[in-house]
This record gives sequence, structure tokens and C-alpha cells, in this order.
Amino acid sequence: MPASTITPSPSSSPPAHRHIPVAVIGGGQAGLSISYYLKQRGIDHLVFEKHTAMHVWETRRWDAFCLVTPNWQCQLPGHPYEGPDPNGFMRKPEILGYLAGFRKAVDAPLLEGVAVTRVSRRDEGGYDVVTSAGTYGADQVVVASGGYHTPIIPRLAERLPETIMQIHSEQYRDPGSLPDGAVLVVGSGQSGAQIAEDLHLAGRKVHLAIGNAPRCARFYRGRDVVTWLADMKYYEMPVERHPLREGVRDNTNHYVTGRDGGRDIDLRKFALEGMQLYGVLEGYDGTALTFRKSLRKSLDEADRVYNGINAAIDKYIADNGIDAPPPSVYAPVWEPEEDPSSLDLAADITSIIWCIGFQPDFRWLDAPVFNGAGHPKHHRGVTAVEGIYFLGLPWLHTWGSGRFSGVARDALYLADRIEESLKAGGDRRHELAAAG
Repeated sequence: MPASTITPSPSSSPPAHRHIPVAVIGGGQAGLSISYYLKQRGIDHLVFEKHTAMHVWETRRWDAFCLVTPNWQCQLPGHPYEGPDPNGFMRKPEILGYLAGFRKAVDAPLLEGVAVTRVSRRDEGGYDVVTSAGTYGADQVVVASGGYHTPIIPRLAERLPETIMQIHSEQYRDPGSLPDGAVLVVGSGQSGAQIAEDLHLAGRKVHLAIGNAPRCARFYRGRDVVTWLADMKYYEMPVERHPLREGVRDNTNHYVTGRDGGRDIDLRKFALEGMQLYGVLEGYDGTALTFRKSLRKSLDEADRVYNGINAAIDKYIADNGIDAPPPSVYAPVWEPEEDPSSLDLAADITSIIWCIGFQPDFRWLDAPVFNGAGHPKHHRGVTAVEGIYFLGLPWLHTWGSGRFSGVARDALYLADRIEESLKAGGDRRHELAAAG
């Protein structure tokens, strides 16, 4: 165990109140990234992690999980991808190895198995950080716990027959872990689409309820679409310049996969091969699940986005005189004869996997930094409340903010702001001491 890692024993006595300049809440890639830059600046800090560092990549991902962005985009601070396949897509074991290397390189002052239960402002300034191992004082607090905390499962799930196994996407591991019979996957974002594919490839009968998730090509005109978009500076666009502004934070990610070297996910093709598609799940009448008649519209909209991204790449190629294979437009390989409106649960449905996302849960943070929906208000992670910062959220600043590709830039920016704030606070204390 690295000397800077502290794992308190459950039987040990809580420490006396200790003051630290910076408390970092969350030991994922975001928390370790800010630790990297704080260590560079010699700023004393602690990283609090209620489980183990970066545990979600092992405990909340299915066995066949792989990255959907190329390996070259893995640019955690001081730890870029240096493996043999920069244009490939790391699978789960490789991701865990990459993150283990990052953890070792950072050697953060890490408190594992310590849950932060409350952070509140102190009258004299700074914050009380109440944890399962005692209370700490901090001048600055970085919330690096992400935004995916509470799995979303609709209330109608409570009324479904007990004979049906129900799990959330974070609990899914592999097709063999489910009982025999057909599986209903609810949600067609990245997790839903990839889990549906995993089951489909294993020969399971899959029913998939799709929403408004867009899709994109894996490869187009001779290159990975991500590479084209990187050249087009899309991943450097700050949220303020995006056409949707902060609304982009609510968008569902495009579904695509890095599996087997990377490919499109085409739900129409799956339908040709026997997967049953539905629109948005709306209710349960005691016998059957009911669906909105939105399937055709959702498929068409996903294809519109797919072709729109490719058209933007076409324009970039033309404007820059780039030699590339000819353009193309996706044409549907399957059309629904009608929008199915119901699914009788007696039709061999033995499992349901809810893939409709997560809700944030920041109830432990007692600070006026949230909007009416419970989401943090900030600019590049800096809130209007002195000493409170956020890191690792989707579109914190750019598309890459919640990913391996952009969290380093965000962490560096916040480390600079924290250093400035601590210095200003120290200068004020010296001035007050001199005046006294």
C-alpha cells in the first residue's frame, strides 16, 4: 500500500478535528486528477472515497464493457495512454489496468472507506467536513464525486410480477447471469444499446424500448468519427459556445461501440435479426407494459443526427481539401410496420434491465450552489460560493469534462483557482495580523 494511502480501520477511534487546506470528495479519476495538480503545487489536501478509488469501473460495468472513444483520448494528467493500440478501444480489464497505473503514478493522499456525510460552512470561514471517520476542517472543498449517484428505476417497477428479475444497468454483468427467457431492456443510450447488443450477440431474445438517444457512425470516410471531430476542434468547444448552451448537459450520449475494434450500433439491423423494438415505456396495466407510439420517430431522429454529423465531416473535408474516401448517407435497412403499443409480460419476459440513467445526490453538501433540479450551478467548476468547486461532471467545461480526455484540463484550471484563493486568504490573514 502506498505510504500516502490511509485506510482507517472500522474499529479505530475517529481522529481529532484536523484542518486541511483542501478536501477532495471522491476518489475517481476526477478526484485523483485534482490531487495530481495540488501535489505539484505543494498544497496539502486529502481525498475522501467512501469505497475504493475508481471502484465504479470494476463494480458498475458489465464484463464486455469497453470504451467508446479511442485509446489515444485517454489523457489523464501525467498518465497518457502508451499502449500498443492507440486507435483501439480498451476493454474492461485494460481500463482497470490503465487506472491502476494512474493511481500509482499520482500516489494521492487518499482516505478509502471513508464516507463524507455532510459539508457545511463554518461561522469563522472554511468548512466542516463530517465523515464516517471523524470531522475535518477545510478551507476549500472540491466535489469530485461525479453526477451519477442514484440509479433511476420508475415507480411502475414496484407493480411488476415478482417472478420477473429486475436490475439496473450498473448491476448487469453478462447474459449468463440472467434467467432463461426473453429480456426487456429499457433505454437506448450508450449503456442500453450496448447491453442490448451484448444480449443479442449471445442469442438471447431481446425487447428494447428506445427513447430519444442519438447515434453516430464509428468510422466514416476512412477514419474514426472521433478523430474527425477532434480535428474539427469539437472537443475543445466550451459549453457556452455550444448551440444548446447548458442544455447540452441534459443530452443523452450518442450510441456507438468500441467492441471488436469498433462499429456502429444499428438498431434497425438488430430488428431485422429478431430484436423487438418499442417506443418510450409509458405504463403498466396489470398485464402488459404500454409504450408510446414513438418508435418510428425515434429511429428517424437518431438517423438524422447520424447523417448530420457525417455531413459536417463532409464539409470539413471539402473546406480543407482533404483527400478521403467518398461520402455516403445512411439509408434505413428496416422500417417498423407499425409502432407496437404493448408487451404482454406473459410472453416469456423473465428479466428487465433498466438503462435510464442516474440522478445526482448532493444532499450532503450544505451550500447554496444548486438549481431547482438539484444540479450544481458553476462556471468551469467554480461556484458562486467561495471555496466550493465541482469537477468531473459532464460538460463541466467541454464534452470531455466527464471523460478521460478532458478532466485533466478542468483539474488544472481548478488547481490554479484554488492556489490563487489560498494565497489570497493567506495574504488577508497577514494584513489583519499586521494591522492588529
